[in-house]
Amino acid sequence: MNPEIVTLVLEAAVKAGIAILDVYKSPFAVEHKEDKSPLTLADKNAHKIIAHMLKDTGIPVLSEEGKIIPYEERSSWNELWVVDPLDGTKEFIKRNGEFTVNIALVRNRISVFGVIYQPVPDVLFFGSVDTLAYKVNDASLKSSAQLIGDALKLDAMNLPGTFTVVASRSHLSPETSAFIDSAKREHGTVDCISSGSSLKLCMIAEGKAHIYPRFAPTMEWDTAAGHAIVKAAGKNVYSYSTGEELCYNKPDLLNDWFIAK
Repeated sequence: MNPEIVTLVLEAAVKAGIAILDVYKSPFAVEHKEDKSPLTLADKNAHKIIAHMLKDTGIPVLSEEGKIIPYEERSSWNELWVVDPLDGTKEFIKRNGEFTVNIALVRNRISVFGVIYQPVPDVLFFGSVDTLAYKVNDASLKSSAQLIGDALKLDAMNLPGTFTVVASRSHLSPETSAFIDSAKREHGTVDCISSGSSLKLCMIAEGKAHIYPRFAPTMEWDTAAGHAIVKAAGKNVYSYSTGEELCYNKPDLLNDWFIAK
């Protein structure tokens, strides 16, 4: 990765997060999109900031809050940014802090670089397939150089002694519950952690959990950034049906069910 582009994307994620917090700290209205998913001013403002900053890279942007881009156009893209300006809008509305900004670089359908920023409590995660995975505390207080210079390497292999499963706080499907029950039969004692947004993938990258099963719908922008960070930390995200690594920029942007481990 070009260091200048890495720095630009880290800055974009943090600036979008700061704009999200401006809305978070004040009363805000909630709209609903055609698929009935919630939308706030924070989603819109974050999208505008990221799209503007990434424009100078010359790489096209596919964002949850951007215009719908038909596959006929996207199919010619060897590189693209896959963006969720506010992942975990339901958690944002609940004001529980479990929401993130997600930016990923996809190259030839593979997520190769990812940035996830959690405005509350001001933590930045990033990683690429040709480097390692990192975490930066107090990210909004750092200079551009400090965002990289103060980064702490993540160790996904330093796992808890008890087998630990992380699952969605808002989308715990019956299939996921059955998977957890199966893990209990296999491992005896199992710890279960619930979390919102792409933070579940960050927990895999940090080594806080052994596995993250997701047997409910997600879109490419929900997973692409976390996927790259998980890979940079030495693990991966696999399609539940095929066992292959999740791929991106598909005709249908809906992900397969998956397991991160």
